Amino acid sequence: MRNALKQLKQFLRNEDGVTAIEYGLIAALIGMVAITGATVVGTNLNTKFNSIATSIGSAG
Repeated sequence: MRNALKQLKQFLRNEDGVTAIEYGLIAALIGMVAITGATVVGTNLNTKFNSIATSIGSAG
């Protein structure tokens, strides 16, 4: 009986699995932020290049 309680306490103190899950969630969040940022920058660049192309086309 004591051995079972000792093993249960040790299992509850073990945080390796929790830490791995936390790191996975952090990595996923960083990935989503990077993708969102790249999308926003790409959209803004596309708008700017189209504006420049329009200006060059109307000047020529």
